[in-house]
Amino acid sequence: MLGHFQSLKQKNMKTSLLLWCALLANVAFLYGAEPATPAKEPAKPTAAKVEWTSLFDGKTLTNWTVPNFGTQGEVEAKDGAIQLAFGDGCTGVTLDKKVEFPKDSFEIELQAMRVDGSDFFCGLTFPVNKNHATFVVGGWGGTVVGISNINGQDAANNDTATFMEFKTKQWYKIRVRVIPERITTWIDDKEVNDVDIRKLEIDVRPEVELSKPLGITAWKTTASIKDIKYRKLSDAEKKAALPKDE
Repeated sequence: MLGHFQSLKQKNMKTSLLLWCALLANVAFLYGAEPATPAKEPAKPTAAKVEWTSLFDGKTLTNWTVPNFGTQGEVEAKDGAIQLAFGDGCTGVTLDKKVEFPKDSFEIELQAMRVDGSDFFCGLTFPVNKNHATFVVGGWGGTVVGISNINGQDAANNDTATFMEFKTKQWYKIRVRVIPERITTWIDDKEVNDVDIRKLEIDVRPEVELSKPLGITAWKTTASIKDIKYRKLSDAEKKAALPKDE
């Protein structure tokens, strides 16, 4: 009898102890610190929106004039592009002087295609401070790429000259960046030239004088040009593009 009473007493003590533990746990939950929540990942910075200004509406030659090079081919807006027909020399378009365009700190981009011929299908003339230069794509037999003129030497004869193969009837993305101290060029997002111009003389060949201040030409070649646009560089971009002094 006594053993049964002691066993019952021990069970009651265990039950009471469990009840007290449960009560203390509830009190700690109600009055203690709230459960930790997973830390939120910091918000990723939003990339600044790049604002481009279109220079070609894809339908007309609005904003452009057709310079009289004397031996040029026909120029028309057709099939969403500016069509430069084969001529005995330069054929091209020049931005109307009424259209605002910066003299430096800008990027210009376009799509160009050699339709027929074997010389340059994109001679992009652009302002560089108070002067001008031309990014020649596919010249001198069809493969020379470079900037004319530097210290009086054209793209085939200065340090910017490089050689590339271009397929007929294939579009290529042409891009040029200009800051007062530097010219950088790309074809299909691959850098071609990166030139510190602080101690260089920049000018154009006489054949493209009529392309100033901004113009696009082809030389004895049929070409198509489309998606012409430009943007102004931000202060941060200009700073990042500065030449690194040795």
